[in-house]
Amino acid sequence: MIEMTIDSIRVSLMNYQRVVILKEKMAERYLPIWIGPAEADAIAVKLQGVTVPRPLTHDLLRTIIDTLGATINSIIVSDLKNDTFYAKIILNVDGGQMEVDSRPSDALALAVRVEVPIYVEEAVLDKASILLDKETGKPIIEEQETGEAGGKDKKVSQEEMRKMSAFYDFINTLDLEDFNKRKS
Repeated sequence: MIEMTIDSIRVSLMNYQRVVILKEKMAERYLPIWIGPAEADAIAVKLQGVTVPRPLTHDLLRTIIDTLGATINSIIVSDLKNDTFYAKIILNVDGGQMEVDSRPSDALALAVRVEVPIYVEEAVLDKASILLDKETGKPIIEEQETGEAGGKDKKVSQEEMRKMSAFYDFINTLDLEDFNKRKS
C-alpha cells in the first residue's frame, strides 16, 4: 500500500464532473478519482476549513463512529474494477480492526475529518495513476513493455486501452495549469 494525500479537487471543463486528485506522498504519481458534487463539496469544505451551521452527512457518520466507541484508523482505495474504484474504511473497534466497504469519495470525506492516512493499493496505482510533465502539466501516457516474468510491466491489452480511453480523454479536459500549486 502506498500513502497518498489529497492534492486537489478539480472540475472537468467539458462536463463539469468532479475529480479528486490524490498524490503519492513520497513520489510524483497522481490518482484521479471521479466523485459526485456532494462528496466533492464535503471534502472541499473540510480542506478549506469552512464552518457549516449544521453537520454534513460525513460529520454525522464520524459522530456515530465516535459515539459507538470506535475510531477510524485509515482508509484504503483497494480496487479498481470495470472503471469503478472501491475503498475500505479501517476502524479500530474493541481492540481489533474492522474493514467497512465504502465508496472512495465517502472514505476520503471521512479521512479529511479525522486526519487519518489515505492509502492506495499498488495494483490500483499500476492501473490508473498518471505522471505529469513538469513543463506542460499535461499527463504523460507511458508505453508499457512486456516483462519477462509477466509482472507489473505486462503489456496493456487493446480492451484495457479502449476502456481507459475515456479516462485519458477526461484527464486531458482538466485545467492542470496550476496543478502543483497548493491552495490555502
